[in-house]
Formats: sequence, structure tokens, C-alpha cells
Amino acid sequence: MSPAVPPSADEDLRLRRGTVGYRRLSIAMFAAGLATFALLYTTQPLLPLLSRELGVSPATSSLTLAATSLGIVVALLPAGWLSDVWGRTRVMKLSLVGSAGLIIVAAAAPSFETLVALRFLQGVALAGLPAVAMAYLVEEVHPQSLGASIGLYIGGNAIGGMAGRLVGGAFADVGGWRVSLLGVGLISLACTAVFLRLVPRSRHFAPHPFAMRATLTSLRAHLRDRGQLRLDAMAALLMGTFVAVFNGLSFRLEDAPYGLGETAIAAVFLVYPLGSLSSAVAGRLADRIGRRAVLPVGVLIAGAGLAITLLRPLPLIILGIAILTIGFFAAHSVASSWVGRRAAHAPAQASALYLLAYYLGASIAGPLGGNAWDAGGWNEVVLVGAVLLGLAFVVSLRLRGTPPLRPTVEHPVVV
Repeated sequence: MSPAVPPSADEDLRLRRGTVGYRRLSIAMFAAGLATFALLYTTQPLLPLLSRELGVSPATSSLTLAATSLGIVVALLPAGWLSDVWGRTRVMKLSLVGSAGLIIVAAAAPSFETLVALRFLQGVALAGLPAVAMAYLVEEVHPQSLGASIGLYIGGNAIGGMAGRLVGGAFADVGGWRVSLLGVGLISLACTAVFLRLVPRSRHFAPHPFAMRATLTSLRAHLRDRGQLRLDAMAALLMGTFVAVFNGLSFRLEDAPYGLGETAIAAVFLVYPLGSLSSAVAGRLADRIGRRAVLPVGVLIAGAGLAITLLRPLPLIILGIAILTIGFFAAHSVASSWVGRRAAHAPAQASALYLLAYYLGASIAGPLGGNAWDAGGWNEVVLVGAVLLGLAFVVSLRLRGTPPLRPTVEHPVVV
């Protein structure tokens, strides 16, 4: 799963900014990221609606999001290994076509159980893009243009995560959850068509058979690295907090005294661009004063935002969510970039393990938001988030004891 680094003699053959091939690749990867994350998060603002119409509890309705995250966890590493044999673009194409098709099928699901099963399969299909995209970009784009291409892909991810929730909520207000899933599915199919039409074929990829012994050896090395495990724990705890709080938030904003509809609830996700800004600022600060100094501060900012949401006025709740988002993305960006920097070998595999922990945290802790809402309302949701963030803060301080960073190529984790 580790991206091959072509020899320097081949660098002039790779795609550069300003060329037709680079423009095609940039548009294709932006569309792919948009489709993937729109499909992943589309049910989050629909949880109260699913709970009412399908007769399930808030915690149970959140399985429509947790199941998709769990599917990604199951398929993430195998998708990367498969791409080593089949090729990067083939796996990404199958991922997008399969996941977009499955959400359209899910719109006709006859029962809640069938919907959850289809969402799990959708997660399995979705895993192919985040597992392979970075390796493909590193192989095909010239080093001088790589940062810009990664930035566009990340932009597609962020906009997709926000658009999936916003568009899904708007469609739900018009015609219910089935129309919502169908609408997001059709938009994702359009993005998939753009990707299929424009993505350049791999020119610097050489297929090679899956080497079980070497893969297991490198996996064991990563799993014996306490620093790596602590960073993975950060991923699970941060993402678990974020999803649990936003899942519970949907029910709070629909309830009295707010009474918001699906579109208005989804509009809360307009705070996402603040997260993109805080990621960039945290990255620059980490380069200047060190990751060990910035990471705990990001967790504390997220905790401060969570505390503000205990207040009742709606503007203050939105302010708290915005601050939580700023802190979450700041901490996540620092932790994820740290993974590749400290890996003595196979940095892409180390990043894949971080991603696995990230989505595992979402699939396990996400339903806790619904359970907490059932048990005691918003105060219980905040308690769950506070416990997870408290653990994350402790882990971030323990990272002070990790070995010095090793001089390796950094492979950012994109989610």
C-alpha cells in the first residue's frame, strides 16, 4: 500500500501544474473527494427523521452512519493491498461506482435493517478511495506540484462532507429520507462520471503481488510503536467525540424549544470551513513551535467549545459547535501529519492504521451520542464528549515521551 517513489529520472514525466493532464487530474480528484464524503455523511442530519419514520431509537438511527464507518474500517487495508495488484485508478473507479450505486439502492430499502446493511456495504465500497488516492497522487504528480494537487483533493473532501449533509437535509425537507438518499446518490453519480471521464491513467505504477510476510512484518512494527498507538488513539478519541456530539446535536436542535427542520440542522455544518482554516494554522504553528505543544491546545479548544454548548441560546450553541470544530480539526491535522513523520518505514501503512482508528472511533463512539440523548438529553451527550476529550488530552501529553521524529517523507492523512 506504500506509494512507490519513482526515480529522479522519471520526475520530468510526471504531471505538473499548468499542463492539461494536471488540470484533468485535479478536477477528477476534487470530484472523487466530494462524492466520497458526501456519501459517507449524508445520513447525519437525517437521524431524527429516520428515528421517527422507521420507529427506532436515536441511538439505533445513528447506526446508519456507524455502519458506513465500520465498512470503511473493514475494507481500508485490503483496498490498499488490492490496488497494489489491480492498479490505483481501477480500485478508485470501482469504489465510486459501487458506493454511488449502493446509496441509490438504499433509498428503496424496505426496512431499517436493510438500510443499515446497505450502508455497511457502501462503506466497504467507499474505502477504496481514501485507501488509494494519496498513493496515486504521490506516484503521478511532480513533487513541485504535489502540494497543490493534495490541497484540491482535501478541498473536495471538506466540501463533500459539508455538501452531503446540507444537500441531504434539503432533499429530506422536500421529500423525506428516501428522496434525500436518492438525490445525494445522483449527485455522486455525476461526480463519478466526471472522475471516470477525466482521471489520467497511471503511468508510474508497477503492479506487484501482495507480500503477506512483508506486510505483516511492517504491521507488527507499527503496532509495537507506542507513539504510533497513541496517535491512533488520538484519532479514535477525537473522531468519536466529533461524531457523537454532532449525532446528538441533530436531536437537540429538532427538539423544543428550537424545533429546527432537516435543512436548518444541516446548515450547522457550514462551520466546517473554520475547521479547514484551523487545520492550516495549526500546521504552521506545529512547524514553528512543535507538534507536542500544539496538539494538547487543539484538544483544549475543542473542550471549551463543547462546554459552551451547554448554554441554551441557539447562537451560543452554534458558537460552541464552531469552536469545537476549530479545535477538532487543529488537533486532528497535527496528529495525522505526525504519523508519517515518525514512521521509520512504510509511512503510508502507518497513515492507513491512523485512518482505521479514526473511522473505528466514529463507528463505536458515534452511537453513544444517540444513547446519551436517550439517557439524559444534551447534558449526557456533553458528558460523553468530555470523557473522550479528557482521554485525548491525557494521550496528547503522553506523546511527549515519544522518540524524536525521523527524517522521512511525510504522507498526510486525508479524511
